[in-house]
Amino acid sequence: MIETESLILDKAKFSDWKEMYCNVWSQPGSAKYMLWNITTSEENAKIRIMKTIAFQKEHDTWLVYEKSSGKAIGFAGVEKVKPYIYQEAGICLGPNYVGKGFGKQILQSLIQYCKEEFGAKEFIYSTREENIASNRLAESLGFTVISSTPKKDSRDGHNYNLLKYSLDI
Repeated sequence: MIETESLILDKAKFSDWKEMYCNVWSQPGSAKYMLWNITTSEENAKIRIMKTIAFQKEHDTWLVYEKSSGKAIGFAGVEKVKPYIYQEAGICLGPNYVGKGFGKQILQSLIQYCKEEFGAKEFIYSTREENIASNRLAESLGFTVISSTPKKDSRDGHNYNLLKYSLDI
């Protein structure tokens, strides 16, 4: 479990399926800059939470809970790239929870987690060039762009540039 000022990052429970469905997985705005499709039914959300629980057993990924309400409002994770180099493995919040500083709290906590748990020396953060808020977040924490790679969204064929940022920690 990881705790920030306003959030708790913890492993998913089956009972989280409804909040994740309502707050995140069914929201086109949540999936816009991600590589997943929205979930379109409660039955599919129940299947998705089971897959999430299984995945989280083997990976450093968590659901994001708002402290004040206890609601599941997003997800986040990290993964090892090379020895001492880690990257975020997706940070996503429901549309009703963006613009509140939660992304910054999550990213800072993931960096700290990698530094304390794994002795990380560098942290990589990736985002689409068109995702202005995500780019501003990276820049506000002192990240610098290290690459720009043309990509195509497999969901709709949309072309975009994936910016990769680095931060020495």
